[in-house]
Amino acid sequence: MTEPVTLEVDDGIATLSLNRPDDRNALSAEMSAAIVDAVRDLEDREDVRCLVITGREGTFCAGGDVDAMVQLMSGQAELHEAVDRVQRETSMAVRAVAEFPLPSVAMVDGVAYGAGANLAIAADVTLASGDAKISFGFRQVGLAIDTGTSYLLPREVGPSTAKELVFTGELLDADEAAELGLFNRVYAEDFEAEAAAFVEQIATGPTVALRTSKKLIDQGLGQSLRDAQDNEAAAQAAVFETHDHEEGATAFMEGRDPEFEGR
Repeated sequence: MTEPVTLEVDDGIATLSLNRPDDRNALSAEMSAAIVDAVRDLEDREDVRCLVITGREGTFCAGGDVDAMVQLMSGQAELHEAVDRVQRETSMAVRAVAEFPLPSVAMVDGVAYGAGANLAIAADVTLASGDAKISFGFRQVGLAIDTGTSYLLPREVGPSTAKELVFTGELLDADEAAELGLFNRVYAEDFEAEAAAFVEQIATGPTVALRTSKKLIDQGLGQSLRDAQDNEAAAQAAVFETHDHEEGATAFMEGRDPEFEGR
């Protein structure tokens, strides 16, 4: 049986690939659980410095499991069971990516739809190929938003634009999504190579400092300026003790590029 996800770790980069191309990498119960397990296992690995989420064979993620919806409509599954599955499994997969403590990057090639769109923007940075598309089209199947849309989408594009995207279900191409801020960068020419170079820049950075900065930015969204500055000062004191800070300061004084080791 084909594994719902694959995981490879190479030179500090953990690549988690959605592996149901025949179903357009839809978030089945098995795939959602596999994402959660894989991401949580990575949190304790010292050899990981960056997480990459991608999809196999030209599709990022087509969203929720339509087969489960069909079963619900045909009476093969109870309503409360379907809602519980979304909350416990699909939502947990999105949340696991959003809460991963190290830098994370989604590489979107093809369509990111519904819950799959949430998975894409749950990463810290979202990179897109020229063929990438994204939609929060829950309306197309007559459903309200779920899996974190109400939290993630307004933070990316603002409440008014978030409502527009949800009300219309518009399928945005890569450039349109980038203009709204849903995609950080679009690589239309050589997506794999250019995205890999971007990821390498993150993975070879000062990992402790980047992890700390990520946490501070996430916290800062709900804080006053004074509280944010106080938290930054406390966190900076700890980062001062790292090897990478010493290397960065030394390299700066010597006029060379630093060689960070992630510690």
